[in-house]
Amino acid sequence: MTAFAHPDEGSRPRPDRATPATPAQRARRLAELGLALAPSGTLDALATELADAADTPYSMVNWISDGQYFAGLHTPDGRSDLPAVGRKMSLDHGYCPELLHRTKPLVLPDVCSSSRFSGNPVVDMIGIRSYTGAPLVDPETGIVFGTICAVGTEPRPGHTGRHSLHLIKTFRDRLWDILHTTPRPPLTPPRHHTSPPPPEPHKTAPALPAAPDTQERDR
Repeated sequence: MTAFAHPDEGSRPRPDRATPATPAQRARRLAELGLALAPSGTLDALATELADAADTPYSMVNWISDGQYFAGLHTPDGRSDLPAVGRKMSLDHGYCPELLHRTKPLVLPDVCSSSRFSGNPVVDMIGIRSYTGAPLVDPETGIVFGTICAVGTEPRPGHTGRHSLHLIKTFRDRLWDILHTTPRPPLTPPRHHTSPPPPEPHKTAPALPAAPDTQERDR
């Protein structure tokens, strides 16, 4: 089991701002946390629940290093006219990379209402018009190591922003709970080890930081 503490179990507060990190630093932290760049059935199911709740065709649980990897993914099936999305995306596509320097969610009811967001390649490639996402901030380092988001192809009225914010916070908290309860294999020793590491008393996942506490996360 991971070392993510439950939000009600004395966990640490989330930092006020994200710590700047290079792609290599984010990749190293993902490895330290035992979060593999591999599909997860559990996270796919969570993404599907979020897409249904948000009424969007796309939803992702995203680990970010030198690119984006959707460990959890809901994408339209072959019966839809919308294009499917693969597991990988570059850092200059989509809006999750905007969260790498934030600790609070980002809600864009209509991405075309701002020149900053309307020129993103996914607007033309996939027809994206709305985005709601929340960062996962590592309380140990302050690094944003991932996101959870719902992405739509229709603009939303501005008054829906409050509901979208509440929804993404709810699913972000559920994602923390999943990370708390999902077992992962121990890390492989670094290649420069010249002698074997001491035996572990239990085959547990690597130590992970506490989830942000509930009060801080609902800011």
